[in-house]
Amino acid sequence: MLNQLLRRVVAFVGLAIATAAILVACNGQAPSESTNPPLVVGSSPWPGFAGYYVALEKGFFREEGVEVTDTYFQIATDVNTRLLAGKLDLAWTGGPDVVVMASQDPTLRLIMLSDYSDGADGILARNVQGPEDLKGRAIAWESLPLQALLLRKYLEQGGLTEKDVTLQILPAAAAATAFTAGQIDAAVTYEPYLSTAAKDGKGSIVFSSKGSNIIPVGLVGKEEVIQARQEEIRAFIRAVDRGVKEVRSNSGETNAIVAKKLGVEPSAVLNQLATVHLFDVAENKSIVFNSRDPLNVMDSLRFAVKTSEEISLINTPVNADKLYDSTLIEGL
Repeated sequence: MLNQLLRRVVAFVGLAIATAAILVACNGQAPSESTNPPLVVGSSPWPGFAGYYVALEKGFFREEGVEVTDTYFQIATDVNTRLLAGKLDLAWTGGPDVVVMASQDPTLRLIMLSDYSDGADGILARNVQGPEDLKGRAIAWESLPLQALLLRKYLEQGGLTEKDVTLQILPAAAAATAFTAGQIDAAVTYEPYLSTAAKDGKGSIVFSSKGSNIIPVGLVGKEEVIQARQEEIRAFIRAVDRGVKEVRSNSGETNAIVAKKLGVEPSAVLNQLATVHLFDVAENKSIVFNSRDPLNVMDSLRFAVKTSEEISLINTPVNADKLYDSTLIEGL
């Protein structure tokens, strides 16, 4: 009787193991796969986000074990608004924007750079030889903090301030369109609109971010999210790093992916990428978060805070040294 009972127990355990194996096989995934909700990420048209676009399209996030929901906006300010409202886990946005947002939510942290604008942000104009020629003129802009820093830098060279011009608020794409149509003589905008509008509008780029670290752009999240989802975010960064390496291969496939997001022809992608200084993970370690490198982001953020205070973009103190968290990058 005892032997018969023992045989039944063994048979039952064997059946349970076999059933579990069949269920795992049918589900097509290992039981250790993450059951966390997707990371909700905000993005917009910008050549510096090319690595992210490619990682999305080629499934690199899923291969790294993290699910991502991309929330794509045509207007960059919409990304910032959603992030502040807690509707996004992570957002791709400009460093100067982070400074202004941090005056409202001091828990925001920049955790990696996608790029520095290297000519991708600029001022379009017609019949302008120098900044002094803009006095009394109307200038279209999206009223982004990064645009405010760029415009201030240019106007100062001619002894002007924002009070000497008339600012007309238009989204970056609309500002470029208005310039092309001859409806306005000057505009602050960015790629993929900047170069096309300069050419089609028979004007020129009179000032840009070329050769500077004025405008860092990167991945931002709230401290609570970063701490709660560290491993997923590290996996996210690994996937983006793979995307950056794919972009640098200059293949037709990656150019087509980036072109679709930017709304340009694939043949124009290389020119767009030439306006940004892309960073992979290794360069985030050796350049971005390296205080000894002249292009480190810490100095850039300090400049943004100082200038934002001077031109009243922020009314509450912001500590530039608390605007970033390099631990996730350093852990890779």
